[in-house]
Amino acid sequence: MPALKSTTNPPVFAGSGFNGPAAIYVHWPFCLKKCPYCDFNSHVREEVSHQSWREALLIEISHLAQLYPTLQAKSIFFGGGTPSLMEPETVAAVIEAVKSSWAPNHEIEITLEANPSSVEAGRFLAYKEAGINRLSVGIQSLDDAVLKFLGRLHSAEEALAALKVAQRIFDRVSFDLIYARPEQTLAMWQEELKKALTFGTNHMSLYQLTIEEGTAFYHQFHRGKFTLPNDELAAALFYETQDIMSAAGLPAYETSNHAKPGQESLHNLAYWLGNYYVGIGPGAHGRLPAHAHGDAYAHSQTKRPEDWLKAVVSRGTGLETLEYIPAKDRALEAILTGLRLTRGITIKDWQAQFGQDINTLINPQALSELRTSGHVSNNKEKLQLTRKGLPLLNFILGKLIA
Repeated sequence: MPALKSTTNPPVFAGSGFNGPAAIYVHWPFCLKKCPYCDFNSHVREEVSHQSWREALLIEISHLAQLYPTLQAKSIFFGGGTPSLMEPETVAAVIEAVKSSWAPNHEIEITLEANPSSVEAGRFLAYKEAGINRLSVGIQSLDDAVLKFLGRLHSAEEALAALKVAQRIFDRVSFDLIYARPEQTLAMWQEELKKALTFGTNHMSLYQLTIEEGTAFYHQFHRGKFTLPNDELAAALFYETQDIMSAAGLPAYETSNHAKPGQESLHNLAYWLGNYYVGIGPGAHGRLPAHAHGDAYAHSQTKRPEDWLKAVVSRGTGLETLEYIPAKDRALEAILTGLRLTRGITIKDWQAQFGQDINTLINPQALSELRTSGHVSNNKEKLQLTRKGLPLLNFILGKLIA
């Protein structure tokens, strides 16, 4: 979508007097090993100077806080990479800096993504003492052979042991599983998912395996090293996931995320609802308030860790690109993200937030066709994908926003 790119070098925010909530994302880019399916900004390094990284993260928070002093932290999310490789002292320092810079007016959700190794599980209590109150554990599979295929360094037994530790320490624990894998049958997934539900979590993220360009799997897949389930089986796996999770009291609230009522990820909801968010750390992205109602700056940070660190030390920020996003384009983004939610878009709230008429941004012919085919439901109050439409999310969005 069109945007006005900054011509400054480095780009500079004009600032904003916006006084309201924003989600805070902090990226830790390091991993012990690069997973073959992962296209995130993650890197393997033999040595990391934790003190240098802690200082740099604090400098960048301070820099952004000077530009946006009246933001209020809605949530904090440590993503990666592997944030459970961070020293707890760094986590505590970042949380304190965010809270002192963008003081929230209530207790906020603070999530950290963690690998389920025994070494990292040993830090869980220290993370809670640092201020983390929600842990997201990347289990990915309960089968050792599958974990080996996915390039994971932990075993299923180790993962479950770490999950038990997490659940003893934190009131809110989520974990991830990947399905629609090579040679996976519907019966195999039913058994694995039902077993996972016996572990008593209140939130699960269930992702279909996708092949992303630039990953090791991308090259292996296109060389015929493995195949994925066909469209018919992939759809059956998706629907079975919805049914099993709903029956267990964890219905989908977003395409791949399931939770007990009241246990949804508030941070991720901020993205899907089109709220403002701040990106801190290498490769992080954000949407920050501009001058007019609904307008925003889209910012991204320098991607390579060493270059980001150098930029922060030399000029106080790793900011690399900055684009002005007009309110209409922000509204379009919010349609794309809002339709990921199973509850869809509440039109009155959406129009109040973005000051736009949603009907002027959607292809009326495509909407009529998708409604007739049973993929989309809409009336004066709501616009949402149906059960039939949810697994075809990207196709439908491409039709609606033409």
